[in-house]
Amino acid sequence: MNPSRIKPSKSRKQRIFRILAACIVILGCWSGYLLWKIERTIQEAVPRKADVAIVLGAGVWGDRPSPGLRERLDQALELYREGYVPYLLVTGGVGEGKTSTEAAVMRNYLVEQGVPEDRIFMEHQARDTYENLLFSKEIMQQHGLSQALVVSHDYHLARAVDMAESMEIDASPVGVKSHVLYGPYHKAREVLALTKWHLSHPF
Repeated sequence: MNPSRIKPSKSRKQRIFRILAACIVILGCWSGYLLWKIERTIQEAVPRKADVAIVLGAGVWGDRPSPGLRERLDQALELYREGYVPYLLVTGGVGEGKTSTEAAVMRNYLVEQGVPEDRIFMEHQARDTYENLLFSKEIMQQHGLSQALVVSHDYHLARAVDMAESMEIDASPVGVKSHVLYGPYHKAREVLALTKWHLSHPF
């Protein structure tokens, strides 16, 4: 076999290996940065006084909140009962295969827990986190509300805060540590979601 035909093949393999190794290092650093950002936001998320708490929607089971959504609602209830906010804003449209909006299910649950209906605003069009916040901002403006708490699971807060800042919403995060959702799985998904967000909205 002619040695001159072997060297280029080895050289190409080495280049491919170096490129793959560099990509792995870059992806590892990027994922590490996002996980650090998620954790930092969790640590900094503490309740404070505001005009309203925006409760981001999640899955519903029929006409009842899923266990994960109920965790968010119970956190919002605590904020309301402890006087951090005078109003709650529930947000979420109709999920695939559902008949009730997430917002309607959330509102009904809060009313059952003793929150007066006139203390609950509803946004029932949003299909994702970005729309949750965008349409909630419109409702806040309609009612003269300027400061908000954003209530969601803790792994979700970094992306929610970034989105709120891009819309110039004066918002502070309040996180829920889930006892019903598998944290590592959702954090991994959130790294992908944050990556998608940053690609569409560069720093």
